[in-house]
Amino acid sequence: MSGRKETVHDLAKFIDKGVQVKLTGGRQVTGTLKGYDQLLNLVLDEAIEFLRDPDDPLKTTDQTRRLGLIICRGPAVMLVSPTDGTDEIANPFMQPDGA
Repeated sequence: MSGRKETVHDLAKFIDKGVQVKLTGGRQVTGTLKGYDQLLNLVLDEAIEFLRDPDDPLKTTDQTRRLGLIICRGPAVMLVSPTDGTDEIANPFMQPDGA
């Protein structure tokens, strides 16, 4: 066994780097991770929220809102991913219109 136990909550490698955070309720923010704790409370700087489509609250739009320095409460955090090295692709499981 290795001497160091790596957990899912080991976010130290993302400190001072861009992250994307998805929260319960469908909100999505990006920003620079400045800190976190064992409860997964996250401190993001230069945070930007992607606004949701009023017709379909499950979809985000290209509209954004600058939030600045924020704290994301751990119980609301569903996903944390780096912004560098990720690309958005088309959903391969979506049926084309008219099919």
